[in-house]
Amino acid sequence: MAASGRGPLPGPDGRLRCPWALSTPEYITYHDEEWARPVPDDRGIFERLCLEAFQSGLSWLTILRKRDNFRAAFASFDIPTVARFTPADVARLLADPGIIRNRAKINATITNARAAAELPDGIAALVWSHAPEPSSAAPKTLDDIPASTPGSKALSRDLKLRGFTFTGPVTVYATMQACGIVNDHLSGCFRRGARA
Repeated sequence: MAASGRGPLPGPDGRLRCPWALSTPEYITYHDEEWARPVPDDRGIFERLCLEAFQSGLSWLTILRKRDNFRAAFASFDIPTVARFTPADVARLLADPGIIRNRAKINATITNARAAAELPDGIAALVWSHAPEPSSAAPKTLDDIPASTPGSKALSRDLKLRGFTFTGPVTVYATMQACGIVNDHLSGCFRRGARA
């Protein structure tokens, strides 16, 4: 998301939205239907963590437009299946033009699936255990939203201790936003109070 001091702006339907969501129809749909809504399941959390890692250094729009391809390439982010990926799968993924063909990020996804498969209570329980106390204070502008927080730094450390890679505090915070662990819809955005 681009940094800007702007607060919510009207979208094509006149409803106020976080300004980062207004540049493309894909962003509007993602903002309205998914971003900051609670994700309770392991597969959903794992997918978002992986996609945020793939996004590092790229536009989120690139990831959104390739998301179906990522799901096909990574067995719908089924943790046990991805954990069993072999060097032949890595070669297949590196040859797949529908995804981001970055060897380090592909290897990280497989490594993270193996680490997630070892968690006794699952990755969703681990990630949600780092949820901050609910706050009534909503960010007013994009400048009020941090790139990372003490909570994302703690979760990043926890994940790394358990064998995860490509899970730095910024990637983890973006995952927390995407999964509704934090609600960074701006004050005045029509989605702010509607998290279900």
